[in-house]
Amino acid sequence: MMLRTGDVIHVTRAASVQFATHPILFRVIRVLNWTTYEGWVWLDGYELNAATGDAVDRRTIFVQPAGLRPVGKAPDPRARNARTPAARRPATRTSSR
Repeated sequence: MMLRTGDVIHVTRAASVQFATHPILFRVIRVLNWTTYEGWVWLDGYELNAATGDAVDRRTIFVQPAGLRPVGKAPDPRARNARTPAARRPATRTSSR
């Protein structure tokens, strides 16, 4: 599995025993280039609230990418906070006598 910034993954026991009883949703900030055991990586990112998708805690986790399950891309925060332009009203004519 190729992990990239913005990926949302489900982290369970398959990725690391530390998530055996409490799996989490995790949004990747970056894959850290730290020397480690073969088949393992350090990920920097945010634990997400499963109901809303909001970040609840910044974490660095040690996992096996083969055990991660992709959920999707993180929603673009600019889209959620973007203003929508006001609808244009049709021009009205004023009558002059």
